[in-house]
Amino acid sequence: MKTKHWIEFIILGIIWSSSFMWIKIAIEEVEPLTLVAYRVLFGLIFGIGVILVQRTPIPRNFKEWSPLLLLGLTNVAAPFFLITWGEKSIDSGVASILNATVPLFTILTAHFMLQDDKMTTPKVMGLLVGFAGVVVLMSEDIGKSQSSIIGQLAVILAAVFYAGSSIYIRKVTQNTAPILRSAGPLLSATIIMWVAAFSAESPIVVPTQPITWIALLWLGLLGSGLAFVLMFQLMHEIGPTRSTMVTYLFPLGGVTLGAIFLDEHITWQIVVGAVLIIISLFIANKKQ
Repeated sequence: MKTKHWIEFIILGIIWSSSFMWIKIAIEEVEPLTLVAYRVLFGLIFGIGVILVQRTPIPRNFKEWSPLLLLGLTNVAAPFFLITWGEKSIDSGVASILNATVPLFTILTAHFMLQDDKMTTPKVMGLLVGFAGVVVLMSEDIGKSQSSIIGQLAVILAAVFYAGSSIYIRKVTQNTAPILRSAGPLLSATIIMWVAAFSAESPIVVPTQPITWIALLWLGLLGSGLAFVLMFQLMHEIGPTRSTMVTYLFPLGGVTLGAIFLDEHITWQIVVGAVLIIISLFIANKKQ
């Protein structure tokens, strides 16, 4: 990768690995649906700003818009909500580790959906090691807290949504500008989440704590707006496989920030689970 790509890669890793901490902070005052609604709205505002500055041509027919709008559900609204809801009962560091399994689920999904990306021995070994890491990570809460187990399963389901969406993105949006890949899904996600928030969490909470607004603005402008632009730009220039390696940074950043700023405990299950998942990603991406 060029220096430019490494800079974008590191910035993306910092933004996304810290997002789990900001979710945990914001969820103290704002309910999950409302939190995600604020987040995608601020992300959409960022995207519209970039479109206006770049004067990006807007698609004129529904055929071009339909995959972007669908991605608003599968790649934005659903996983954002699942992670946020999950963090009501689990630590932000644990959520960051579980979300790092996205490439593993991508490998599994690609085997069934893509002709040119079938399962190989390294991929199978990577999957086995990775899911062993998930089992170790979840083992601490087995028999203790049902809500914690459900929260972890919610974050894993979010990873499945991300994996399936990455395959869909590869198949149907190759000729779409990166900013439109970002803003299009954020548009439909904004509509979906505000309707859901008003339906299930009315009256909508307007945060009063400055730290909550900082968290929401970070999650929206940086964690959704800028991060999506960088991600799709990297996918376009260096390919989806290398781009998703940014998840390697999630466990280190997420666990460290959670421990420092949120006083989250680092157990041996967290350490071993994170190490196994990171090792599995390297194994799965090893050329045969």
